[in-house]
Amino acid sequence: MTETRLDLRGLVCPLPALKTRKALQRLAPGDLLLVQCTDPKAAVDIPHLVEETGDQLQEQSSDGGTISFVIRRQGG
Repeated sequence: MTETRLDLRGLVCPLPALKTRKALQRLAPGDLLLVQCTDPKAAVDIPHLVEETGDQLQEQSSDGGTISFVIRRQGG
């Protein structure tokens, strides 16, 4: 299992969701993707993306304008 960090702070919709999708495609099942965004729309877009891809959103938090996600890649 590997852990990949994706810093998407400063990017606006639709780039955070698109870059998250691309990063998920490169991961093996069980790997974690840690994503940080500042676009408020990402709080809705990324959970929808994860639902669509069948991956697992393990955590979502917000701190000082930064929204963080922990996503586990599911079966390939």
